[in-house]
Amino acid sequence: MTTEQGLRALAEEGHTVEVLCKADPERKGPSWYGLWIMRTVGNDGQEKILVTARTRVTQNAIRVREFKTATGVISFLVGIGFAQASIPMKIGETTSHRLVSD
Repeated sequence: MTTEQGLRALAEEGHTVEVLCKADPERKGPSWYGLWIMRTVGNDGQEKILVTARTRVTQNAIRVREFKTATGVISFLVGIGFAQASIPMKIGETTSHRLVSD
């Protein structure tokens, strides 16, 4: 597990950030609503799922951070430093992102 701050640091170290689609998105007006989560994958294959540090279900439980709109996914990825955002649009699909170093 990792928080937003940890995910940002891992991405800067060269880890891949993956967006996973957990529910088929639906278009409502100009927006897309669905369910996406994110994880990092290191060069060694180790995965860390993005969690929210704010919401604790119980004393020792932390929730997986869920994104319910495509706009939320895009805003998060741009905030991390990605110049582009690719979002999977079918349940079970994954897209990958890597920060490009100059």
